Amino acid sequence: MPRDVLMQNHPRHRLTTRLWHAVNALCLLILLMSGLTIFNAHPRLYWGEYGANDDYAWMAVGSSSTMGYLRIGETRIETTGVLGNWQDSEGRTRTWAFPGWATIPSSYSLADGRRWHFFFAWIFSLGLMLFMIRSLWNRHVQTNLHMRKREWKPSHIWRSFRDHTRISVIRQSWSEDYNVIQKLTYIGVIFILLPLMICTGLAMSPAMDANWPLLTDLFGGRQSARSVHFITASLLVLFFVIHMVMVLLSGPIRQIRGIIFGGTRKEQS
Repeated sequence: MPRDVLMQNHPRHRLTTRLWHAVNALCLLILLMSGLTIFNAHPRLYWGEYGANDDYAWMAVGSSSTMGYLRIGETRIETTGVLGNWQDSEGRTRTWAFPGWATIPSSYSLADGRRWHFFFAWIFSLGLMLFMIRSLWNRHVQTNLHMRKREWKPSHIWRSFRDHTRISVIRQSWSEDYNVIQKLTYIGVIFILLPLMICTGLAMSPAMDANWPLLTDLFGGRQSARSVHFITASLLVLFFVIHMVMVLLSGPIRQIRGIIFGGTRKEQS
């Protein structure tokens, strides 16, 4: 069979991958924005089982009537106008940690934020489970994400990382198989960060803490689980930013068309 026909019969992105990509993107956006609403109720992070205003927080977003700041450890950064102290669309000064444009709902409501968060958390968890099962069944993991022996070599990983800093190489990557950096990143996100988000979310649940305290103990307490949950969310945001930069550099129209319709390993001229 001609090579170009084989390419057409083997899309770069399988249907299950494209569907999960769309559902996952929507869920993660809503989970992030509703999660920031929940964080606004107590914008401080601790390690251990307990944490309150009088306890030392390793990270905190603070505010006053005139300024806002972010403190990480002993380092304090003024964030007036961005975090802690900002103005809404009507010009009124607000002192929530995160501004209304970044939260769901845009006005502070812990109850509504929890409803949005928990509802889409179940959709996200179910989608991730089905995607993992289907990816093993249709051999997406074995075919596209499997790390070959030569790819574990430090020299190979370094060369792939260096290629990611060259725009000319990035522009050609749309038609190639996943390189080692892409494989490691996708494996880390799909099989480590996303499950970790689910597990730490469950560990913060009072019902889970009462009935299955082992999960909470695994993270060193509910406050530690909350900290890990926040750090993991931050890493996912970082992944999204880098992912979008790569899409823009490698050809956004082609990449968007590929993730919607499947694309091919290599377009034929």
